[in-house]
Amino acid sequence: MSVLKTSLRNFFAHKGRMALSAVAVLLSVAFVSGTLVFSDTMNTTFDKLFAVTASDVTVSPKNAAGNDETPQTGRPEALPASLVEQVRKAEGVQAAQGSVASTSVTVVDGRNKNVGPTGGAPTIAVNWTPNELRSVELVSGHEPRGPTDVVVDGATAEKHHLKIGDTLRTIAVTGDLTAKISGIVDFKVTNPGATVVYFDTATAQRGLLGKEGLFTQITADAKPGVGDDALKADIAAAIGDGYKLQTAAETADAGREDVAGFLDVMKYAMLGFAGIAFLVGIFLIVNTFSMLVAQRTREIGLMRAIGSSRRQVNRSVLVEAVLLGVVGSVAGVAAGVGLAVGLMKLMSAVGMELSTRDLTVKWTTPVVGLVLGIVVTVLAAYIPARRAGKVSPMAALRDAGTPADGKAGWVRAGLGLALTAAGAAALWTATRAAEAGPGSLWLGLGVVLSLLGFVVIGPLLAGGVVRALGVVVLRVFGPVGRMAERNALRNPRRTGATGAALMIGLALVACLSVVGSSMVASATEELDRSVGADFIVQSGTGQPIVPQAQEALEKVPALDHVTEYRWVDAKVTDPSGKVSTADMAATDPTYMKDLRRETTAGTLADAYGKGAMSVGSDYATEHGVKVGDVLTVAFKGGETAKLKVAAITADTGQVDKGAMYVNVATLAEHVPADRMPRSLLLLASAKDGQETQAYQAVKDALAPYPQYKASNQADYKEDLKDQVGQLLNIVYGLLALAIVVAVLGVVNTLALSVVERTREIGLMRAIGLSRRQLRRMIRLESVVIALFGALLGLGLGMGWGTAAQKLLALEGLGVLDIPWPTILTVFVGSAFVGLFAALVPAFRAGRMNVLNAIASE
Repeated sequence: MSVLKTSLRNFFAHKGRMALSAVAVLLSVAFVSGTLVFSDTMNTTFDKLFAVTASDVTVSPKNAAGNDETPQTGRPEALPASLVEQVRKAEGVQAAQGSVASTSVTVVDGRNKNVGPTGGAPTIAVNWTPNELRSVELVSGHEPRGPTDVVVDGATAEKHHLKIGDTLRTIAVTGDLTAKISGIVDFKVTNPGATVVYFDTATAQRGLLGKEGLFTQITADAKPGVGDDALKADIAAAIGDGYKLQTAAETADAGREDVAGFLDVMKYAMLGFAGIAFLVGIFLIVNTFSMLVAQRTREIGLMRAIGSSRRQVNRSVLVEAVLLGVVGSVAGVAAGVGLAVGLMKLMSAVGMELSTRDLTVKWTTPVVGLVLGIVVTVLAAYIPARRAGKVSPMAALRDAGTPADGKAGWVRAGLGLALTAAGAAALWTATRAAEAGPGSLWLGLGVVLSLLGFVVIGPLLAGGVVRALGVVVLRVFGPVGRMAERNALRNPRRTGATGAALMIGLALVACLSVVGSSMVASATEELDRSVGADFIVQSGTGQPIVPQAQEALEKVPALDHVTEYRWVDAKVTDPSGKVSTADMAATDPTYMKDLRRETTAGTLADAYGKGAMSVGSDYATEHGVKVGDVLTVAFKGGETAKLKVAAITADTGQVDKGAMYVNVATLAEHVPADRMPRSLLLLASAKDGQETQAYQAVKDALAPYPQYKASNQADYKEDLKDQVGQLLNIVYGLLALAIVVAVLGVVNTLALSVVERTREIGLMRAIGLSRRQLRRMIRLESVVIALFGALLGLGLGMGWGTAAQKLLALEGLGVLDIPWPTILTVFVGSAFVGLFAALVPAFRAGRMNVLNAIASE
């Protein structure tokens, strides 16, 4: 009990000094808890949606695409309408109806503006049936009654200011559907951001499937007392094989699988950044307890002198850590719920709607947050606690502070050098790897070992680096600068730990900057080297090019040619009988002008001849294929063909790496017209001297189809740069949490250092140091510590990034580009971070009463 009382007394006596460490725990736990609440809420939202929309049994075509897939043909697989009656007559079926749904559509308003979502959710066109009333309710107008009526969901209507009577145009591969809004519906559960339009059944069949008498699904409801599994068996017996049957539970599971990949990527990425924040927070907590133990050396010595054992002193410090962990974690869990709500608002702003009505806080979330926060805090405080336990009773006779352990310093230096050398060796091995898989393992090992090495060796590096920085940065400030330098060097272990916290975040920033910049530079170089087309037309959402848009492009008089580029799934059998799945590129022969591909054997022009194809060099090597061999190709949705290998292309770049080429005409010979995949992109070249006119004419021709973007090579490079930049900005935003915790570490270190040097500060003030000089000294000390951490972090990060680029070179991204402007900006920005971190400690130091400071113990 005495240990607990002592710990409580010390904790509340130093609550101000503990506050920033508690904030670090709070932020880290908040990120974990917020991530868990956010992902659980998203799962709840989708579960409710799938539960309310799924019928007892759903019948679909055998080879129907998943809910999140866009069919290559641009139109979904269909069932004959006659099958509805067969399902209806099956034993156990109470009601059955056919439905039509397609996600391969774009909906535009009267101003030709795309009203579909931009955040990844689909645009869905469906037929209006009584089944829809399970999930929506008509809030105004009436249901669609003919080809001129369309109903739209309320969220889309509100976002785009649509009202009854407005015109919507739905663009599909089978043509355009133009209708006026006759009604608006609201979802009974949260709609996660999809745009949904409803047509009458006949119009939906003609407009989405090309003709009447077809459905994409048949839904069936069971008679009372009939289970879903029994109903599924009854329907299977009635209609036979060749169809995909799913119960309501199976439909919901399939829907979850469709969104699971996206949700898991978000969840684990955010948890990864939370882990980084925890790692940075450990340094803050270690520093805090180390300094508190050092400042209480005499107090601990007195406790030992009056009978406290080492174990009791050790436990006293650990109990303080537990209290810190509990306070920070409880606040962190509460803040995590707020963070989750903020993330939901952010996702709503980018197109994914999430409602606070579905906010889900499972009992596991606070448990995980509390356990993580407390365990990490206690582990971080363990070494300072052991150090406190080693304080002897004789320490009561000395001034506060304990002498450095020289032996431990040499052991630490040796271990740090060994870890750093091992990390450097692993990184070097990664750069020499022949394959990306094994190389990535060496890269990961090198990153971990080098990071640990720099953390351990930080105090040893602090002496040399801080002195070098002092010459460049501090000496110009005269005696005040020299005092700031000596203060930073007074305790290298503390300076090393404080700098290491900042080092981790900046190392990741530098690494990702190098990788991102190298990716852009590599892609730009490859585009310059290989792409000969003047214009590239494609959809940002992966939708195929509708015929009417392609026809409009082909009519542009300033164009020399337009090249189709289609992907088709196929099973390829090599001469030895080995079967492999391949994505084949079906293109026009003009593709050879639009993309310059090197060949290792044969001539690519011959691959566009009748009954011919090409393969990539990796496939040829793996399967022992050479020019002249005949491969058996089974096209999806079509026939099996015997095609002769006329060329082998070099798999050296990223563009079309591993692609097998075949003429569009050859594909048309073996795949029926209604099963032919649509072009995923179109390439076009202008007539000589008409590039400028053609550029504007292409944009004008595609203006009625806002889902497609026409880019020249300069536009395409800029888009690529913007995409990488946006991804990096998101990552930098998440890493900002770690950097914020690191800044708190600098603030805490300075604040505790000021307390530790109270008497010294009073003496300096007494002999003539002004308040302004004192504040400047503390700010300069903070700046040099921040620059020390930045120098280590940026150097380490650039090493990681360089090694990572060498691995990317194996995948065709062969240009190393160091973004010096970014690196220098971060380095200079670190100085301002140091200045900001020192504001409060410097202000408090400047307000000290001189006499009271001199009299302090």
